[in-house]
Amino acid sequence: MSSRAAPTATPTRATLEPLPVVDGLVACCTSLLDCCVSEEAATLAARAFKALSDPARLRLFATIASAEAGEACVCDLVDAGTLSQPTVSHHLKVLTDVGLLERERRGSWAFYRVRNESVRDLAAILRG
Repeated sequence: MSSRAAPTATPTRATLEPLPVVDGLVACCTSLLDCCVSEEAATLAARAFKALSDPARLRLFATIASAEAGEACVCDLVDAGTLSQPTVSHHLKVLTDVGLLERERRGSWAFYRVRNESVRDLAAILRG
C-alpha cells in the first residue's frame, strides 16, 4: 500500500457583499396587478367574451360584422342558419345586452349592427 494520501482541495470562500436595501418591489419589478385594465373594464370585457364563447353567438356576430350593409335583419339570420327564430332572437339579445350589438326596429323587423367602439375596447384589452 502506498502511504500517499490523496490531495485535499482547499475550499475557497466567495466574498459576499451585502445587497442594497430596496423599498418594496418598485426598483426591480412592475406589479402585474398594476395593469392597464380597470376592474370595471375587465368585468365588462369578461361578459362580452363570455357571450362570444358560444359558437352560435360567435357565428351570428361574425355574420353581422361581415354583412355588406353593415347590418343584418333577424329574418336574414334565421334564413342563413339552422337555428330557429326564437333561438336567433335570444342569442342576439345576449349580444345586445353585453354591448356588442345595436338594435334598431323597422316595422315588425329588428336590424342589428356591430358596436365598433365595443369591439375596439376588447381589442385594446387583448393588445395590452
